[in-house]
Amino acid sequence: MGIFRKRTKQEKLERKHSKLLEEAYKLSRTDRTAGDQKYAEAEAILKEIESLNEN
Repeated sequence: MGIFRKRTKQEKLERKHSKLLEEAYKLSRTDRTAGDQKYAEAEAILKEIESLNEN
């Protein structure tokens, strides 16, 4: 069972990326600049995930 196994760095980053995208979507409806900032953070994490996949 994988209930108590540790998450890999990639899994942690993927989870953080999806949370940031969700926050960006919610913020974009009320505060566009804050939503854009969250989206930029999510893009930076996506690039980090892609660099992990290359290795």
